[in-house]
Amino acid sequence: MSEAGNKPKKPRVNVRRPDVMEHVAAEVAIHFHSTIVEKLRDRGGKITVGNTTVLLAEQFGFCYGVERAIDLAYASRRVFPENRIFLIGEIIHNPDVNRHLREMDIVSLPWQELDSSYDDLTKDDVVIVPAFGAPTLFMNKVEERGCYVVDTTCGDVMKVWRRVRGYAKDGVTSIIHGKSNHEETRATASRALGEEGNGNYLIVLTLSDTDYVCNYIINGGDRVEFLEKFSDNVSTNFDPDLHLRQIGIANQTTMLKSETEEIQRRLQKAIIDRDGNGGAFQMFDTICGATQERQDALFEMLRKPMDLLLVIGGYNSSNTAHLVEIAEPELPTFFIRSAACITSLDEIIHYDLHHKEEKISNYSRLFSDERAVTLGITAGASCPNNLIEETLIKIFELRGIKREELVGA
Repeated sequence: MSEAGNKPKKPRVNVRRPDVMEHVAAEVAIHFHSTIVEKLRDRGGKITVGNTTVLLAEQFGFCYGVERAIDLAYASRRVFPENRIFLIGEIIHNPDVNRHLREMDIVSLPWQELDSSYDDLTKDDVVIVPAFGAPTLFMNKVEERGCYVVDTTCGDVMKVWRRVRGYAKDGVTSIIHGKSNHEETRATASRALGEEGNGNYLIVLTLSDTDYVCNYIINGGDRVEFLEKFSDNVSTNFDPDLHLRQIGIANQTTMLKSETEEIQRRLQKAIIDRDGNGGAFQMFDTICGATQERQDALFEMLRKPMDLLLVIGGYNSSNTAHLVEIAEPELPTFFIRSAACITSLDEIIHYDLHHKEEKISNYSRLFSDERAVTLGITAGASCPNNLIEETLIKIFELRGIKREELVGA
């Protein structure tokens, strides 16, 4: 059924034709694959050349959902070589991947506001829905314009949508753990309104947010203050005195697993403290498998001695940022977009999660002295292997080891 209702829509085009995907696989391999990284993964993720050792996490980089989204975007251009192709926002949160799509003349549309650019769409245009999905308002507009739609929404995200729609149908408010300015969270919130549009949701990000909600559940409070605090993070007609009576938990699939579990625990306890039982509380596991695997692999990796860790990925990538959060308390950790961020023997440009800005740090003990060093690398689910390879090569070159020696090893 169309997100716009029973209105007929243009049949979906199968862009995953065998003849198309053969060419797509070759293009994607050229742009994003790495023989060096694959060989290193096969040999256990550890390489030592001279006095330099690099460790790779057991799980890192592209997940199936990201690979599928990229494949579909590339296939769209081959199936529609002459059509205008648009993309709602970014296909994934990686600047290198999105640059390649721009070079294929795939034009990004805004995702935060439905502006006049959507009115200019025609029935001959192709619109790609990103891996995060898109809010129902955008989907309705695209279908209203009669465009071809290529939907790359991740299957894990759609599982969450099915659950929050079920909450709405049952009169249960969705409490969504996520970042309110993230595409996936906004898309999920729109589904939490339900098929009839009368569902409700509340978005929480932190444990502090959660404790505030828990206190209100148990003790009540100032309704006006509550709505001011969560003004941009609640459904239009949200009333905490009514809509916290029955709650169901969901989350942005790329959140930190341990934090989501703690939020679930605290909210469940609040319901039990208020009601004497947990009958008004529902939950299910909505952390995506790839996110969980990468977090678990990093925890395992942190048990090994390392001098520092590089986390590679787009600065707006939620799952990548959570890898940084996990590692920062344990050892020097640098969140970089690519090898270009390692600018010299003693300087690293990296993203500071706390100040939300790029900064320059000196870490000369890694590159400029002769002592043995062990460096760890992991990457978010939206980071291609070619960027990991470039980082590996840069590290070894700065340590005086040429690419040929690395390949030979």
